[in-house]
Amino acid sequence: MASATPRLASLDQFRGYTVAGMFLVNFLGSYDATPALLRHHNTWCSYADTIMPQFFFAVGMALRLVMLRESEQHGRSGALRRGAQRGLMLMLIGFLWYQPGRDLSSWSELTSTPVGPLLRDLFLTNVFQALTHIGAVTLWVLPVITRGWRAQVAFALGSAALHLWLSHAFWYETLHEWGVIDGGPLGFLTWTLPVLAGSLAFDAVQAARPGLMRRLLGGAAGLMVAGYAAACVTQGGNLAAPPFVAPWHPPDLWTMSQKAGSVSYLLFASGFSLAVFAFFIWWADRRGHSWSVFATLGQNALMAYLIHMVLMGFLGHFGPRDAPLWYALTMAAIGFLLSLAVVRWCNNRRLFLRL
Repeated sequence: MASATPRLASLDQFRGYTVAGMFLVNFLGSYDATPALLRHHNTWCSYADTIMPQFFFAVGMALRLVMLRESEQHGRSGALRRGAQRGLMLMLIGFLWYQPGRDLSSWSELTSTPVGPLLRDLFLTNVFQALTHIGAVTLWVLPVITRGWRAQVAFALGSAALHLWLSHAFWYETLHEWGVIDGGPLGFLTWTLPVLAGSLAFDAVQAARPGLMRRLLGGAAGLMVAGYAAACVTQGGNLAAPPFVAPWHPPDLWTMSQKAGSVSYLLFASGFSLAVFAFFIWWADRRGHSWSVFATLGQNALMAYLIHMVLMGFLGHFGPRDAPLWYALTMAAIGFLLSLAVVRWCNNRRLFLRL
């Protein structure tokens, strides 16, 4: 059996930064006074839109590590079986956690609603959010997650091309009609991009060849440029609004959009994630630095996600959308500190939530 892979301080710091960013944008995002960069808009890529792809990037690194290790211990078929169980469990947790998108108020509503729209609202709209998508992408990438870089790149490009084709055929209009978020039930095709970017980054770090930072930053720049170039197809080849800038053109399937899970958005976000991870390699692995807040959150990211969701629901009762910025910042600080305190309490008692 191969020796255990040493734990990367950079990955914990990167994951902790991502959780901290999630706390910031989610606790602030429901207020109208919050700056535009910290809110989701669905027609351009704000800072808030860079957070979720970083979770998928980290998932890709962890999934590559776990699947390679389990392939050595249990064989490829055993590893695939365990990976499938992990993905299905995450999807089940997501379905239970996010709850169906339709509340049935009466027996007559249940019996009078056509079966198609009823099943759509119950199983295909609101329940497809972060945890469900991570489970779906885990299942989707299992055939290539232990393969070489060529197979992973080809699979990522094929998934993106399939999403573009389906979006052009019907899905872009349908997802808006259904009111889904994060790409809906076909979003796994493009959320594959940051997952496999994380998997390839893991291999690059493990190889530890000279010029690692140059390769990581070069890959990050290439992905971000590719994402922006895809967004420019919106204008028939003219320059589109760059990331972090509100658009000056009508949105379509090429627009950077977290709601649509568009190819341009997730190409750019994969590169942005890689650039942020490269910073933490320099900061944590090479310089030996560590922010305690990031370390606390990074060690128990799934627990932190669930805890902050509960607190968001509670604090939302005290947060009118038209509140002034000082009130929004106060409520966000309360939510952030409460979430951090509960995660730290769990960590101190070794209550870690992992799959």
